[in-house]
Amino acid sequence: MLDIFKDIVRLMHEGRPMALATVISANGSTPGEPGVKMLVRNDGTTVGSIGGGKIEFEVCERALEVISAGKPKLLHFDLTGTDADKDKMICGGIMDVFVEPILSPPTLYIFGGGHIALSLAKIGKIIGLRVVVIDERPEFANRDRFPEVDEIVFSDFVEVFPKLRVDKSSYVVIVTRSHLSDKAVLEWAVNTEAAYIGMIGSKRKVNTIFENLRSKGISEESLKNVHAPIGLDINAETPEEIAVSILAEIIKMRRTAK
Repeated sequence: MLDIFKDIVRLMHEGRPMALATVISANGSTPGEPGVKMLVRNDGTTVGSIGGGKIEFEVCERALEVISAGKPKLLHFDLTGTDADKDKMICGGIMDVFVEPILSPPTLYIFGGGHIALSLAKIGKIIGLRVVVIDERPEFANRDRFPEVDEIVFSDFVEVFPKLRVDKSSYVVIVTRSHLSDKAVLEWAVNTEAAYIGMIGSKRKVNTIFENLRSKGISEESLKNVHAPIGLDINAETPEEIAVSILAEIIKMRRTAK
């Protein structure tokens, strides 16, 4: 049982979704007793067991649905009578399994550790996001500069892409120090499942980068999903105000989607 809880803590730190299956009632001859648990990771692997066999296999499948939907399910298994005979199960009881999702907070990936990133990180944590800052400069990617964030990555942007877990609960904000870096990050980001992609820059810069990506085969549909210019139009001027406008846009999109 302890291994399950250790794995939950580790996966939450990594930002990976999972589901916990618990036998809440069992009558008769069943493979699992009340209270036994099994953790199902988003890749289908498990920790622990609720008894094995066909029931455990089905619980694993339903757990993946729970992870995807983000909503719990109560599963009822009747191992008596015709169904049990047909499936040649040796058990003959009734068992209920509660499967609940364990989802990490949405992750805000900030590419670039400049002035805007400082406020993005602070406000992002205040509103409950998991915050990851990525920069290729050690003086910008360090714990002294970003003490409150969940993860700091000091790396070349292109090299870090395969290491990031970007899914439908991820928000990507591109505020690097150069147009070339912005373009490289955006080209990668539009091919992910990120719920939000925003890139800072003037209309001229945005048009130039978009034209370059079109020439590389990036579809117009993909580019339409990019928020550029970034943030809600609140006439923001300072880095702090720009950060507020960006996170306000993310909040608006997040709540509207719900």
